[in-house]
Amino acid sequence: MKQIYTKLLFLVAFLLFSFSNSFAQFIVTKTNSDHLEELSLHEHTSLINVKQKNLSIEEVLKINRSKFKLLENENSDLGFSKDNYWLHFSIKNETNSDVKYYLESSRPIIDYANLYKVANGKVIDYQKSGDNIPFNERSFKHRKTLFTVYLLPNESADYYIHLKSDGEVINAPVILRTPMKLVEVTSFEQIVFGFFYGILIIASILYFFFFYAMRERVFLYYSLYVVFIGLLQFSLDGYFYQFITPDSGWLSHKSVLLFAIISGVFLGKYAQTFLEVKKISSSLNFCYNLLYFLFAGLLSMIVFVPTWFEYGYPIMNALGLFLLVLIISSLIILYKKTGAVYQFFTLGILSLVTGFVIFILKNFSLLPYNFITENSSKLGTGLEVVFLSLSMANLIKKLKEDKEKLQTVALQKSEEMNEMKSYFLSNISHELRTPLNTIMNFIESIEGETDSISIQEKCEVIRSSSSSLLSSVNDILDFSKIEKEEIKLEEAEFNLHQLLEEVRGDISLRAKSKNLDFQIFLPKELPKTLKGDSSRIRQIIMNLLCNALKFTNEGIVKFRVESFVENGKVNLTFIISDTGEGIAKEKIDSIFDSFSQQSIDNKRKYGGLGLGLYIVKALVTLHKGSVEIQSIENQGTVCTVKLSLEEVVKREEVLETATKEYNLNGKRILVVEDNAMNQMVLKMITKKWLNTEVDYAFNGEEGLQRMHQSKYDIVLMDLQMPIMDGYEATIEIRKGNSGVNDKNIPIIAVTADVMETTKNRVKEIGMNYYLSKPINKDVLFETIQKCA
Repeated sequence: MKQIYTKLLFLVAFLLFSFSNSFAQFIVTKTNSDHLEELSLHEHTSLINVKQKNLSIEEVLKINRSKFKLLENENSDLGFSKDNYWLHFSIKNETNSDVKYYLESSRPIIDYANLYKVANGKVIDYQKSGDNIPFNERSFKHRKTLFTVYLLPNESADYYIHLKSDGEVINAPVILRTPMKLVEVTSFEQIVFGFFYGILIIASILYFFFFYAMRERVFLYYSLYVVFIGLLQFSLDGYFYQFITPDSGWLSHKSVLLFAIISGVFLGKYAQTFLEVKKISSSLNFCYNLLYFLFAGLLSMIVFVPTWFEYGYPIMNALGLFLLVLIISSLIILYKKTGAVYQFFTLGILSLVTGFVIFILKNFSLLPYNFITENSSKLGTGLEVVFLSLSMANLIKKLKEDKEKLQTVALQKSEEMNEMKSYFLSNISHELRTPLNTIMNFIESIEGETDSISIQEKCEVIRSSSSSLLSSVNDILDFSKIEKEEIKLEEAEFNLHQLLEEVRGDISLRAKSKNLDFQIFLPKELPKTLKGDSSRIRQIIMNLLCNALKFTNEGIVKFRVESFVENGKVNLTFIISDTGEGIAKEKIDSIFDSFSQQSIDNKRKYGGLGLGLYIVKALVTLHKGSVEIQSIENQGTVCTVKLSLEEVVKREEVLETATKEYNLNGKRILVVEDNAMNQMVLKMITKKWLNTEVDYAFNGEEGLQRMHQSKYDIVLMDLQMPIMDGYEATIEIRKGNSGVNDKNIPIIAVTADVMETTKNRVKEIGMNYYLSKPINKDVLFETIQKCA
């Protein structure tokens, strides 16, 4: 009797002990609450598998708790399953304040994850998650499966979690974190994931470019493999569901398996091509092709037989293992037959294998749950991509070594030629425009100071010749700009009537010198003010008219302008016709080519650079217009240009005074210019200005000294000067080295260099305006007034 009694006591004690361990309550005390940041509740959590029964929480509450089994470790693996699992744990808050934690209960790709808070047999809180519902319907909007655990002082509650998947592996970690710890963990993951996805994006783009340049399929296979392995990880991490398919749906549920299949195919094709498997083993090559067939079968099963989807995950894992075996076998056979060792490729595959082995061991609860084991496949994939990219670099070296040497030499020569070309053009611009600035401004001054008709006629000849030379210089520079695609149209209001009158005056004089009749026809209702690049429009018209005059020895040159308004745009048509030599049929198609002339021989009958029509065509194209030439040899030519510009409607017409007053009201100007003749030009221009004081410096260093000694309102700065050029001087001024009060002084670049790079550089260093030589006195005065 005593023996039976002892056995009964032992049995009761065992049951009590088992019950207490299975359902031990986690208690938050004053002591542990201060130190609790992250905790696994597996010691306090029990589990039950109700198979395919879709039980309600009320039905689960009626289940005898003895049927629940205690979780064995913090990383419980439930395997590939479609069953319904229920977790249970209890928490009591014994502190005098509210406590709030966040609970992570499964991997992000779980279909259903619902948490129930139960007190006194009633559900007092319900939260839902999982990728089978729209993302916005999650109780806690996060890529992970997270729930909020909130307890009032001295409150005790039971928690039940329902987990269900579509056949994917279900892990059941029960990790409790404080809000601060969750932020810390999430931030760390974001940094690591950012590096990981950044590596994948760079590698995929880089090797796609290599494929595009070299047309080697191995680069395409590798690039696509990196893309889809990245999408696979993107899906496993829950980002694909959160950002790409937040409304859930078919693609959201199947993305992991789909991307796994596609990445497996491209990894196989990459390895098969890179290792040249077809050459080393026909049987291995057959196995690769068989594998692709199996991948295609699995894909078809997923798409067309949805009821078999639960088998897709284990089949994919088996096929992935088969692929790795094939790749390793290929490396071994390759080494035996050729002695070749692909070090980086081998390290890449080993990294991938190691990462997935750790991940699988974690899934089978053989390794603890932590950041490293949870993301081991990601870390392995990242290292694999790095090593495989290095192996691809060796391939690139092998394919391109000889070509790279030739390309390097060619590139060096090309860069040298471009530098020489840019230097030459910049230098020729400066060297030619500087004396032209002096000549043209002096001629204008002389012409205005004499009443002698003879002197005025001679001045006109000099001015015309200078304009012709300046036009040739501009053509050379414009040709260079067109070649480099540096020409940009400026948008500004201009007076079309004034522009056409200036053209009329200039062309009339040129026609008169050749004893030609020049006629211009303008419509009565021609718009006055338009918006566009007046200098380029003038250049188009002048180039065509000058060409007509050049190739017409007798007869007439006509210039007709037509216009009509449509949809708020003014459509202009310029028609230039002549009775000149015309153009032969065989040359009409090449007339707009660079360095092309209607007649080219040693006599140089017509002169010119052969760039006029080439520049016209380029400028008309920039305006999105059209240009057409019709010609009959020995009878004449008709050129038609069509442009569309915006009309500017002036509210109030301001009448200009007959005499313009040049008065700067006491402004002091510092001119920094090394050329004495250019200084004379500026002195000649500014001496007629009222209430204006001008000082001169021969270089940037002297200019800074003068700014230290005196107070100026504006600086006119040349760019190319000895000792210290205009760029260096401007930088020093903007740094405050000419005086703190002068840091923001208006600086106007006055230079003979009209290259686009120069204009951009002027803006970059802080100059306010840019003027090119030859200087126009009215433009100079207006620009200074803007700064005043």
